[in-house]
Amino acid sequence: MTGTVLFERAAVLDTAAGELIRGQRVLVRGNEIAEVGPDVEAPGDARVVDLAGRTLMPGLIDCHAHVNAHSADLAGLADESPAYVALQAAKEMREMLHRGFTTVRDPGGADFGLHEAVAQGVVDGPRLYFGGKALSQTGGHGDGRPRGRSVREDHQCCPDLSMVCDGVDEVRRAAREQLRTGAFHVKIMLSGGVASPTDRIDSTQFSVEEIRAIVEEAEAANRYVAGHAYTARAINRGLAAGVRSIEHGNLLDESSVELFLEHDAFLVPTLVTYQRMAAEGAEHGLPPASIAKNPIVLDAGLRALELAHDAGVNLCYGSDLLGGMRRHQLEEFAIRGAVLPAAAVIRSATVTAARLLKEEGRLGQVVPGALADLLVIDGDPLDDLRVLTDPEANLRLIMQDGKVKADRLTVPR
Repeated sequence: MTGTVLFERAAVLDTAAGELIRGQRVLVRGNEIAEVGPDVEAPGDARVVDLAGRTLMPGLIDCHAHVNAHSADLAGLADESPAYVALQAAKEMREMLHRGFTTVRDPGGADFGLHEAVAQGVVDGPRLYFGGKALSQTGGHGDGRPRGRSVREDHQCCPDLSMVCDGVDEVRRAAREQLRTGAFHVKIMLSGGVASPTDRIDSTQFSVEEIRAIVEEAEAANRYVAGHAYTARAINRGLAAGVRSIEHGNLLDESSVELFLEHDAFLVPTLVTYQRMAAEGAEHGLPPASIAKNPIVLDAGLRALELAHDAGVNLCYGSDLLGGMRRHQLEEFAIRGAVLPAAAVIRSATVTAARLLKEEGRLGQVVPGALADLLVIDGDPLDDLRVLTDPEANLRLIMQDGKVKADRLTVPR
């Protein structure tokens, strides 16, 4: 199904308003939504698809997914064949698309090659907003060396998720290298993490001068900086220096919330990954040192999410799952839905995520001029978010860029 398509008797999910508008007709022409309304006429060349009251909503956006991370042993990725890692990524991207994610942002690992492979139709997968290699200080969250190893290889061809750089001059060069490849953002490590072997979660990483230098380089290229951070101290240093999105943020506090609002910054929680690492991380290669650190952030995440939501912080959907745990990508909806209104959770994976990607009006909404990334769902996600977590049962059609990628509806008349 390509060309001109008219969806009729659609219940359109207005993600901005958090409302389901029934009895709508949506005209897709090429790769864009042309018209939306109850009285849209069907052009003579249009294929008409009767949705019989089913929900029509924009494709989902995951703002924190690592398509290269086919194992939870991130340090081991650097020693693998780039070809093998790329083929594993292609397989995972297809599965992400068939979960309903028509767009993902990869803040560490994916490169211009995977982006072009999807854009050119070489592989099926979500539209990919890549950041290249994340930047880490020596001994930081992106430095996967064990304590006894001195040598590290940061060559572009090594399929590691990050690179190490120290000092203002080095971080400028590193940021420019990622931007040179077409990166949509620059990811930096502002604090310790779970999956890194030698840092403490409560550490701060990079000097303020280094952070500001990276931000300056990104802004000069009309891009932005995304920062991995857990504690309020690390988050606040990043936001004050101009970091636009904070990844995770489990240990934020009221002072962090004030800075998010002051800078109109974005928070990308990734709660599902901590639950799955606790349940099955070892099975998928998560090292014992990382398993030991996981409880520090596991329980705090929901409290941080509620605090940020109640204050009006821009929240985006993220999963950050590794290896075989990526099959749980949709479960973040259910976790957030336990403490937040369904409309807010959906907004985080659609209209707010689009704003973070600087694609407002193009992604995340069913409006004229938006790209035709559309899902047909059995059920009302505003009434029960769980309909989004079971695509086998409820996801009836996936359209990306005006092309149907999966169709379990009746053949159109």
